[in-house]
Amino acid sequence: PPPVPRPGGGYDCPFPAAVEHADAAAFATAHAGRLLALERAGELRVARTVADLDDAAAGGPLAAVLHLEGAEAIDPGLEALDLWHAAGLRSLGPVWSRPNAFGHGVPFAHPSSPGTGPGLTDAGVALVRRCAELGIVIDLSHLNAAGVEDVARLDLAPLVASHSGAHAISPSSRNLTDEQLDRVGASGGLVGIVFAVPFLRADGEDDADGTPLSAIVDHARHVAERIGVEHVGLGSDFDGATVPVEVGGVDGLPRVLAALEDAGFTSAEVDAVAWGNWRRVLGATWR
Repeated sequence: PPPVPRPGGGYDCPFPAAVEHADAAAFATAHAGRLLALERAGELRVARTVADLDDAAAGGPLAAVLHLEGAEAIDPGLEALDLWHAAGLRSLGPVWSRPNAFGHGVPFAHPSSPGTGPGLTDAGVALVRRCAELGIVIDLSHLNAAGVEDVARLDLAPLVASHSGAHAISPSSRNLTDEQLDRVGASGGLVGIVFAVPFLRADGEDDADGTPLSAIVDHARHVAERIGVEHVGLGSDFDGATVPVEVGGVDGLPRVLAALEDAGFTSAEVDAVAWGNWRRVLGATWR
């Protein structure tokens, strides 16, 4: 649903309609099949181990990480999870921005706290536990505050928010509060800085032309100053989000790295944000 403007600024967005498990499973399976077909054709490699990532960085085949955003494709009994892991699943967000059998996503809203409803369901707790056993990253982005706290209390793996920003800069429901950032840092985890313009701007406006590249740097700096640069990565969200025009697409990533260095991040810190921090966290989680 489209966002509903608030008088005086900001917006609310109703939850999208629920997705049935059968529909999600069919859709996700088809897309995973296309990914595996590309792997068979030699176009890329599905990264199942950190060694696969290292090989790609050394000039080997392009590596792709199989991720599910919203676990509707997984049955609440988790009978399909081992099959997905065997196919290469290594990262999973229990929810998108809607409730499902596993937990409660945050509705898109600005300004808003991420504290919007209850936490993980019993099935969600079981999902997080089983993912830890298999070595699948649990992605906190889109999960509400109570759900993030539930995952943190389980204390099974480094906490990861793959595409989020700093709530202190942009008070969107999708961003992490300083207290949540502290949780991520204490776990040895990582925040991938999102490039989506509404989650970068203090006013929440969806304005690509009016949002400078420095907005990404500001969020990276805030997270680094709060919990350490070793907990900062890039989160992009190129699959339909509005991003600053100076970024554009994946070909703009070198400009993001240059902006970080121009802002005072050292070369070693930029390398860590671009690659090293993600490698460390994935290495601590994947089996």
